[in-house]
Amino acid sequence: MTTTTTSLTDKQATDWLIPDWPAPSNVRALCSTRAGGVSTGPYASLNLGDHVNDDPLDVQANRDIFSRELRVRDGVAHPVFLQQVHGTDLQWLDVQSINGTTADACATQNQGVACVIMVADCLPVLFADDTGSVVAAAHAGWRGLAGAAPGQGVLEKTLAEMRTVASGKLMVWLGPCIGPDAFEVGAEVHEAFCSHDANAEQHFRSLGEGKYLSDLAALARQRLAAAGVRSIHGNDSTKPWCTVSNPERFFSYRRDQRALGGSGRLAAAVWLDR
Repeated sequence: MTTTTTSLTDKQATDWLIPDWPAPSNVRALCSTRAGGVSTGPYASLNLGDHVNDDPLDVQANRDIFSRELRVRDGVAHPVFLQQVHGTDLQWLDVQSINGTTADACATQNQGVACVIMVADCLPVLFADDTGSVVAAAHAGWRGLAGAAPGQGVLEKTLAEMRTVASGKLMVWLGPCIGPDAFEVGAEVHEAFCSHDANAEQHFRSLGEGKYLSDLAALARQRLAAAGVRSIHGNDSTKPWCTVSNPERFFSYRRDQRALGGSGRLAAAVWLDR
């Protein structure tokens, strides 16, 4: 994974993720890590979630740091943080969009408006078309990824919305998430995927008694490929991408919430440069 950029501070430059994908030059993207913020305790240091009981002033300071790196600091262009609810709804963003918009995916054709997804084990997914006409971001936990019916998850919804306006082929970058050796799930998760698609079975390992280990990133790659996406980049399900296995780099709700009493949120963003 590529992690360096000349636009970040020295501390951040060694750690933030810059997607390595063949996006056109006007498409910009990044994914934060824990580095570079002011929060303390289980939220140290760059927690971007305002709903996790961190000090609100620290969260705002962290969001200001994040916003500066996106170069959208003026009063018109800006990053938009959603209120994510583990669903499949998508909102189109423009310069009037506000933080707290309820959705689990967002898209824009407006320059300088950043689509932002926050995660702490779920999978952040960034989208762009190869002409740089539209970008999008989606929050893919297992519920949103599976959706309420076959082929109607958050990724399919995002692709369908983008294809109504895109002038080129779509590409996708998958960010860090809980890895296949850490994501223990119950029979309901196995059923949600495998009852509709027998090919999903390969991404589950039975632990017995209705328990499984599941590969969230691989399930996303499978769903994207089935939806016709041929350019898929980023998370390949190896340990460097696992939020649980890398506590110094990534927040993890499953790892930290019970043990430490809280967990921060990472954020992935994509935008069209002005």
